[in-house]
Amino acid sequence: MSEANIFGHQALFEHVYKSAPIGIALVTIEGNWISVNPAACKMFGFTEKELLQQPATDYIYSDNVDSPEKLVQSLSEKVPTVALEKQFMHKDGRRIWASVHVSLVRDEKDKTPLFFISQMVDITDSKVAEQKLQESIERYTSLKKYNHDAIISFNLQGEIMNGNQMAEQLTGYTIPELAGKRISLLMGEHNLRRVLSDSAHYASVEKSINGIRHKDGHMVEVLATLAPIVIHNKNVGFYIIAKDMTEQKKLIIEKEAAEKTNKAKSEFLAMMSHEIRTPMNGVIGMTDLILDTDLDEEQREYVQIIKKSGTTLLNIINDILDFSKIESGRTELSEETFSLRNTLSETMNLMLPKALEKNIEVTTSVAPDVQDQVYGDMTKLRQVLMNLLSNAVKFTPNGSVSVSVTCIQTLQGSGLIQFSVTDTGIGVPSEKVAQLFEPFYQVDHYMTRQVEGTGLGLAICKKLVELMGGEIWYEPNPKQTGSVFTFTVQLKYPLVAVNEGEENPVQELDDAEGNAFKILIVEDNEVNQLVLKRIIEKLGYSSETVPNGLEAVEAYKRYPYDLIFMDIQMPFMDGMEAARIIKQSAPADKRPYVVAVTAHAIKGDREKYLAMGMDEYVSKPVSMQAVSEVIDIFRNTRMNSSTDGSTA
Repeated sequence: MSEANIFGHQALFEHVYKSAPIGIALVTIEGNWISVNPAACKMFGFTEKELLQQPATDYIYSDNVDSPEKLVQSLSEKVPTVALEKQFMHKDGRRIWASVHVSLVRDEKDKTPLFFISQMVDITDSKVAEQKLQESIERYTSLKKYNHDAIISFNLQGEIMNGNQMAEQLTGYTIPELAGKRISLLMGEHNLRRVLSDSAHYASVEKSINGIRHKDGHMVEVLATLAPIVIHNKNVGFYIIAKDMTEQKKLIIEKEAAEKTNKAKSEFLAMMSHEIRTPMNGVIGMTDLILDTDLDEEQREYVQIIKKSGTTLLNIINDILDFSKIESGRTELSEETFSLRNTLSETMNLMLPKALEKNIEVTTSVAPDVQDQVYGDMTKLRQVLMNLLSNAVKFTPNGSVSVSVTCIQTLQGSGLIQFSVTDTGIGVPSEKVAQLFEPFYQVDHYMTRQVEGTGLGLAICKKLVELMGGEIWYEPNPKQTGSVFTFTVQLKYPLVAVNEGEENPVQELDDAEGNAFKILIVEDNEVNQLVLKRIIEKLGYSSETVPNGLEAVEAYKRYPYDLIFMDIQMPFMDGMEAARIIKQSAPADKRPYVVAVTAHAIKGDREKYLAMGMDEYVSKPVSMQAVSEVIDIFRNTRMNSSTDGSTA
C-alpha cells in the first residue's frame, strides 16, 4: 500500500515537472546541473543538452548571492524561497526577463541540504511595459518640471489637482495652496463653466482665456492652451498650459516703436537731404557762371570760397542721403558687365589731383588671375573705392597711397575679389578701431578735428560692401605708420569671355556655316516681338515669329528650328508646355536650344527655369548684350556637340 502511494507521488511529480508552463531547474548544492524541464528549455530557446552546457549557477544566483554557502544561509524554514528578477540571454541573441524563485530541498530526517529548485517565469512583456511606463512618467515629469510655460491640471469638477514650478511663478501660489481649489480662481468662473459644459469643444474656449489672476489680484496676460486628460479612453480632466506674454508684448511694442522711429528718421533724412541738395546745386552752378565773368582778384577769391563751401556742404548732404537710403532699405544693386581695371583706373584718376597737391605717390597693382570683365554694380564699387581713397589721401600728410586687387576665391561663375587700400598716414588708435564703421563716428573729436566730413563715409562703405556680398575691415599698416582698409565683393563672370588676340573657334564655326542656324521667336506681345527680332537682325541673324506656344509647336513640326526664344506667359499654351512638347518630339541629337524669356527677374528664377527643362534664361527688358551672350553659348554648345560627334 505504501509503495503504491510512493509510486503515485513520483508519477504526479514527473507529470507536473514535464508539463508545468513554468521553467523548473534542479541544481546540486555544489552548483551543478541535475536536470531542467521542457518549459525552461523553451523559455531560453535551447535544447536540453544546450541548456545543460550553460553555468547552472546563473539560474539560481542573484547579484547579492554568488556562492552556494550564501544561498543556503539565506534559505531557512522562515524564508523558504528567495525571489529575484534577472535578465537572461536567449539563444537568438535577444535579452529576456525572468522572475526566479529559488528554494532548497532538505533531507526529511536530518535536514541536510540536498539540492536547489529554481522556478522561472518569463516576464519580458510586462517588464518592457513597465519600463516604457516608467520612461513615460519620467518624460512627463521632466516636461512638466522644466517647461517654460505654466502647466496646471484640474478635474471635471473644476478642482486643481497639480501644477509645475512655472505655475507657482505665474500665479504667486504654491502648488499645495492651489491643490483642491477651483481653477476658476485663476481663469474665471465663466470660462470654467464653458470648458466643463462643452468639453468636446474646449479648443474654442481657450481663445477667450487671455489672462490668469495672480495671487495679489492683478491679471497676467497669457497665451493659453487647453488639453484633455484622457485615461482608458475617458476624459477625466484638463491641462491648462499658460505662456506669460508680458515680456513678449513689451518687446513687440518696443520693436514696433523702434522700427517706426527708425523709418520716420530715415524718411525725414532722405526728404530733407533731397530738398537741401536741390538749391545747393543752384548755388554751385551760379558760382561757376560768376567765375566765368570779369572779376577782380578780391571778388574771385570770395566766389571761390562760396563754391568750396557749397561743394563741402553738398558732399555732406550726399553722404546723409546715401546713408538714409541704405537705412530705409531703398538701395538696390544695378548690375552690368564692366571692366574692373578700367573702373579702378578711372577712380584713381579722379583722386590724382588731390594726391598731387600733397605730393603723395599713388600706385595700383592687380593680380594676373583677377578677371577683367566682371558683372556687378560698378557704381557702388566705385563709390566704396572713392571713399576709401579719399580718406587715405585726406589722412596722409605725406608718403604714399596704394591699391591692390586680388582674387581670393573662385566659385562657379563668380569670384570673391579683395581690394586693399594702404596709406602711410596718421593711422587709427587701437582703442578707436571698433567704432570705425559706426555711423556718425569720427576718430578725431569734433571740437579739435582737422578734416571735414559727416562720419558717414565708412558706415556707407560697410553697408554697400555687405549689399554686394562682401565684408570690410581695418588693419594697421604692417610696414610703417598708416592704415590698410580691406574689403571683398562677390562679382560674377560674364557667361562668355574671349580674350583679345585669341582665336575664336566659335566665330570660325559661324563663318563656315554662314550663320545658317534657324531662330524662332515665340512672343505674344507685338512690340516685344519686334524688339527681339531687330536685336537678332543687328547681330547678323534672321528669325521667324509666332504669337503663342500652340503655334510654336506647329511651327517646329513644319521647320526644325535650332534656337528658340520662348516667352513663358502666353495665351492658349504657355512657354513651358510648348518647350516640353517640342523637345519630346525632336530627335535626341537634334533637340533645339530653348531660351526662357520672361518678365520675372526674381533671384533664383534662372535656376528654376533651367531645372524645368529650359537651356538658358533671359529677363525682360531684353538687351542686345544678353541675346548676344545666349547666341554665343548656343554656338559653343553646338561646336562642342559637333566636335564630340566627329571624335566618336
